[in-house]
Amino acid sequence: MLSLEEGIFLVKLARTTVTKYLTESVKLRPPSPPSQRLHEKSGAFVTIEKLIGKERILRGCIGYPLPHLPLIEAVIESAISAALEDPRFPPLKLGELKEVVFEVSVLTPPLLLEVNDPKEYPKRIKVGRDGLVVEMGYYKGLLLPQVPVEYGWDEETFLSECCMKAGLPPDSWLSRDVKIYTFSAEVFTEVSPGGEIVRKELL
Repeated sequence: MLSLEEGIFLVKLARTTVTKYLTESVKLRPPSPPSQRLHEKSGAFVTIEKLIGKERILRGCIGYPLPHLPLIEAVIESAISAALEDPRFPPLKLGELKEVVFEVSVLTPPLLLEVNDPKEYPKRIKVGRDGLVVEMGYYKGLLLPQVPVEYGWDEETFLSECCMKAGLPPDSWLSRDVKIYTFSAEVFTEVSPGGEIVRKELL
């Protein structure tokens, strides 16, 4: 478990990284973290959401599913990519920073879920605990654990939505050719733009 202090550091790092990049076109050099744990390799995603009233609307989300980079570097790279390179959205503008909240998810390595029958998958996963990766050949899709919680999905819907994220038909999880991986995440998020940072409880 990361401490709240470590989570706060990572979310502030994501915002500072994007702010510096949008104002100076310079990538932030990794600052000294509050603990050595943040130098360990880890998967990480940065999510940017626009606050409209009490609703949070996705504005960008990109990251590293696998522990290829030290966590602090993964957050810096993911923050810039989420702000500027998510193909679903136009690049974030400097003026939008006061309208968006940053969220950092720190991932455990994905584990292959092995079943005798694909119909067992819904009973083997749990909304609020698990994130999913669906993989078939070149097709691959990932959904973070907080996504089904936010949309109110059950386990079957979660599987179907992840298949569609991978570019596959929604019932592809019933195929023996499809691999399903699960992972968990610790999620830290701003409550308001540049404001208080909390650990997001999913269960």
